[in-house]
Amino acid sequence: MANSFVQAAKKVLQTEADALETLKNDLPNDFSDLVKLILNLNGRVIVSGVGKSGHIGNKIAATLASTGTPAYFVHATEASHGDLGMITEKDLCLLISNSGETSEIFDIVAHARRFSIPVATISSNTESTLVKAADFKLCLPVVEEACPIGMAPTTSTTMMLALGDALAVALMEAKNFNTENFKVLHPGGKLGAKMMMVSQVMHKSDALPLVETQTSMKETLLTMSSRGFGIAAVVNEKDFLVGVITDGDLRRHINDLMSKTAGEIASLSPITVVRETFVVDALKLMQENKITVLIVTSAENKPVGILHIQDLLKVGAA
Repeated sequence: MANSFVQAAKKVLQTEADALETLKNDLPNDFSDLVKLILNLNGRVIVSGVGKSGHIGNKIAATLASTGTPAYFVHATEASHGDLGMITEKDLCLLISNSGETSEIFDIVAHARRFSIPVATISSNTESTLVKAADFKLCLPVVEEACPIGMAPTTSTTMMLALGDALAVALMEAKNFNTENFKVLHPGGKLGAKMMMVSQVMHKSDALPLVETQTSMKETLLTMSSRGFGIAAVVNEKDFLVGVITDGDLRRHINDLMSKTAGEIASLSPITVVRETFVVDALKLMQENKITVLIVTSAENKPVGILHIQDLLKVGAA
């Protein structure tokens, strides 16, 4: 019995994978023109649909909005009862209906025509009323649903979602939407934490365990103990970072430790980060090099802060 479940799952996934391959090789002709229009749009992409198409539309709108393209989902039924006021002459309507004959959507089409609002549609029925009314036709290839009775939206909704992702990513690339832009739109939750910069988490310069190259090891040990990071950052006479001293360095020089200076004990050219480094990248650097502390430097390689791995874990970077 369990094996039949696995076979059913594999059949569904293969059917949907084949459909996506077909869609990739037969991308709608209006796709590029729609991207160009949205790039020059002064308003928002208003996405609408009913039922499963509505759920897909909600996700497409959210993906567009979170990747730099202002978008909003308007439920087609609610639109007929006052929410048409959310759609302005500066907007574009992206209407989703597999059959292209979803009656609830036609009030939006009429509103769009009245105010000369462009209409795009995602549909599988090229001869449908909705497709014929649309300015931009994102027609899906006709393929079988993965549902065994061929009725539940499965393959069709997968293609809709994938086409929405393709639209969002094409717009991202055209706008040069980068990590910093993404961070601005995702300040909360675990994702927001990962997009924080080191400068937001690090201990500032007054917490730095700084010593100079000529500092005695007695004084260096006192500095390391008082600051509590387990290391000392060694700077030269111009305050440039030249090395760090860790517990490992102390053990390697245990026999003559107290007769040395900080500069003689330090490991040179330490691993550092700058303030603009994302915390997730700083954490990765620590894990790859099996270290727990990083010195944060300026562009001129002067120490400006210090970062412990626990600081990153506390803000949810892991």
